[in-house]
Amino acid sequence: MTPSDGAPRPDQPTAAMAVAEALARHILGELAPGSTLPSEAELASQYDVSRLTIREAVKLLEGRGLLAIARGRKAVVREPDGAAFADFLTSVIRYDSKGLFDLVEVRLSLEVQSATLAAKRATRAGIAAIESELQGMRDTVGIRGEPMTHEQELGFHTHDVGFHEAVALASGNRVMGFLFEAMAQPLREGFFISRRGHEQRGHSLHDTIEAHQRILDCIKAGNGRAAGEAMRLHLKDTERDIRVALSQLAHRPGPRI
Repeated sequence: MTPSDGAPRPDQPTAAMAVAEALARHILGELAPGSTLPSEAELASQYDVSRLTIREAVKLLEGRGLLAIARGRKAVVREPDGAAFADFLTSVIRYDSKGLFDLVEVRLSLEVQSATLAAKRATRAGIAAIESELQGMRDTVGIRGEPMTHEQELGFHTHDVGFHEAVALASGNRVMGFLFEAMAQPLREGFFISRRGHEQRGHSLHDTIEAHQRILDCIKAGNGRAAGEAMRLHLKDTERDIRVALSQLAHRPGPRI
């Protein structure tokens, strides 16, 4: 079928796609989470399309995570959801070793800034949240020299991710907080790999805790420049750990990751 037949070309949006884009702009710019959209009839009149087109547009936005649809009820604006972003990062880390370094580069950009801002903006509650995650890391490690179970290591990495997320939230930047919430699972998976390199370089989890303590101390002192530098040094160390771990895996038979 050719364009002269009246069908849209592959590079042309359908009526439902065009309405979905217009609705998305309206939702993101003017509607708060929990708000309801007008009825299908009202939207059809507003955009001068059929109710079927509106129904298709709303389904497209449901697929993008912007709307929640319940049978017999109006569509509701959803809270922002980073699930799709998290799935993408997890897939990259699992199947492409370069993805680990890409993630560290992103973290260097975001986390140096989040630590710098946290030193300037953190409230008492924000500081307490960071301290709580750091204490959780300490409690999980336990006595020096004792081997950790998989469950203990998972707990350690969960608190480690929580520490970085708490710093991001303490920065007062909502976008950073959202991004770290979405990155939680990919980060945990990456931490399992970086820990192997950390050990092979002769370091322990207690060294990791001390690095986090230095970041916290700078934040509590209100020294943004020092907090950012402490975070940068910690992440560059993590990058070295990953490089060593992947180098060792490359010389072993079987899957690399």
